[in-house]
Formats: sequence, C-alpha cells, structure tokens
Amino acid sequence: MRLSRRILVSGGAGFIGSHLCDKLLAEGHEVLCVDNYFTGWRRNIEHLVGTPRFEVMRHDVTFPLYVEVDDIYNLACPASPVHYQHDPVQTLKTSVHGAINMLGLAKRTRAKIFQASTSEVYGDPNVHPQPESYWGHVNPLGIRACYDEGKRAAETLFFDYHRQHKVKIKVARIFNTYGPRMHPNDGRVVSNFIVQALSGNDITIYGDGSQTRSFCYVTDLLDGFARLMATGDEFIGPVNLGNPVEFTIRQLAEMVIEMTDSRSKLVMMPLPSDDPRQRQPDISLARRELGWEPKVPLADGLKETIGYFRTLMAS
Repeated sequence: MRLSRRILVSGGAGFIGSHLCDKLLAEGHEVLCVDNYFTGWRRNIEHLVGTPRFEVMRHDVTFPLYVEVDDIYNLACPASPVHYQHDPVQTLKTSVHGAINMLGLAKRTRAKIFQASTSEVYGDPNVHPQPESYWGHVNPLGIRACYDEGKRAAETLFFDYHRQHKVKIKVARIFNTYGPRMHPNDGRVVSNFIVQALSGNDITIYGDGSQTRSFCYVTDLLDGFARLMATGDEFIGPVNLGNPVEFTIRQLAEMVIEMTDSRSKLVMMPLPSDDPRQRQPDISLARRELGWEPKVPLADGLKETIGYFRTLMAS
C-alpha cells in the first residue's frame, strides 16, 4: 500500500498544476495548492475546494513559505510568451527567487523537490532533436530571455542545492503540453488555434507555418512526472518530457480547422523575435530511465481539448 504524503504544488491552480493536484489526490495524498493567480485560474480547482486532504493557499513564491511538507512540485511561473513577457522582471524573479524559496523549504523539511523546467532552455536550437546534453542556443538579451534564462538559472540553483546541501531534486524539461484547462488567452499555439476556429475568426500563423513543435497531452506528461519522482535519489535529471512526434504549425492549424468544422482562414504574420524554428525532444533518457513515452495521439488529445473550449466558450 502506497503511503500518503503531504505534497506542495506551487502553481497548483494553473493548467498543468491543477491536473497534478487531481492526480495526487486520487492517489491518496494530501495536497497543498499554492498559487498567486497571476496566470492560474480559480475555476481550475473549484471542483477540489472542500475536498478532504486538499488545501489552497494564495501565495507568491518570490516570498518565503513556511509549511511542513514531504514533497514539492515547483510549477509556479508564467509559461506562455503573452504572460511571461507582460512582466518580464517578475517572471525572472518567479523563476529565480521562487526556486531559492522552494529549495530553502525543501532543505529545511528534507523534502524531495521537483522542478518544472522547460524546453525553452534549449532556445532556438542548432541541434535537432534536442538531447539533455545539449547546452542550448539562447539569446540572453531578447524578449524571451526572462523565461529562458530564468529557467536556466533555476536549474543551476537546483543542481547547486543538490551538490552543496544534499537536497533531493528531480528536474524535468517540459516540451509543448496541451489539454483541458489551458487558459483561452495564454497565446499558446494550441489554445490560440482552437479559440480562433471556434469563434470563426481567421487563424493567425506566425512565420510561414513551417516551424515545428511536438505536442504532449497533459495526462502523458503527468505520468512522466510520477515516474520521475518514483526514481531513486541518484537519478536527478534533467530529463526531457515531451512527445517526439513532430508537426509543423500549419499542420496543426489544418487539423484544428477540420476537427472544429470551422470556416476559418489561415493568415500569416511576421515571426516573433527568437521564436524557435524547430522543437522536438530526444526522449531516449526518459525511455531508458523511466520506461516512459507518450501514448495519446495528437488527434485524440485535440478532441478532448476542443470539447473543453466549446464548453468554456458556451458558458
């Protein structure tokens, strides 16, 4: 029988964080959901309020937090360009100060701590697909740097706390993830395309649509989280978690139009600064160490996500 643990999820009202809270509660754990609601959404966790073993705390991780926990999932940070570029200084502070505060908590409580890092640490990559050994190609002065460099600095802090203070860490680099509870105005390509198609508006493609992304459904990602946290203390990552099946942005737009039965047209706009041309994870390490790979095809995941947005927009 699996022992119940008290688990803190920072960013727990966000898209991925709220699904993680669901999963941990279903496994019998106590969950402390911490969020400042900058990008998190109360409706994502409304169904959990009043549930035994679930607690919500409004808190900004850039300030210290004094609680007692067994495990920590550090997911707190704006993760879409629209949101993290809105207040780039705060984004960087969330990544760096947030990591310091969560690591300090882990050090004091001797908790195991999970860092939700990102494929953005690879920047606009010169290596394809991207293995964990690749150091990346990031513009430290660009408009995306607040997030890219913030997450890179957070990884540095995690590994230094592990080396210097013996903190038990797990670091995952998350590639494009999608599913229900995405924010409709987060500017991410999947939510953008679906909302535009359901509204009957033109679908905006930045660049010529030939740039690629790899889309991982949220349940597959959470399975990767669980497998990583279950590994022995000697395996700390970083490990890529994402779907290695690559699609062009144009292909995604055409799938969304077909699946929504929309009359939306494709409209090309200039490519934003430092936007990656290719993004595909090498998941050899995850396959070998975690026995993990995604199972949900893009068409199936899009069906669920489109259904969620239909309901959301109707209400």
